Amino acid sequence: MNRTDILSEIKEAEQRADETVAKAETERKSAVAQARRDAVARVQQARSEMSEAYDSALAAEKAKLDEENAQVLAAGKEQADAIDASAEEKIKEVSDFLKNAFERAIDASS
Repeated sequence: MNRTDILSEIKEAEQRADETVAKAETERKSAVAQARRDAVARVQQARSEMSEAYDSALAAEKAKLDEENAQVLAAGKEQADAIDASAEEKIKEVSDFLKNAFERAIDASS
């Protein structure tokens, strides 16, 4: 093999090495880009799942609070009705007392 052939082979080997390096660099960039896309997709999926879990927990707590609120309002209404009934009885008693007192006063003055 003469010097020209050796130099040609070296040149071809360097060219193949450059092509291999360029191909590897392209593959590396592609792999990095794909990894970034995968990472973004995972983050979006995690945010979506977290948002769904938050919304679900919030709805459950809201339902629980609504139920407790309804119970408190029902108890308050019962108390208010009892107070109203008691007041009606007292009004009748006071009315009867005042009527009787007025009648006694009229009877006493006659």
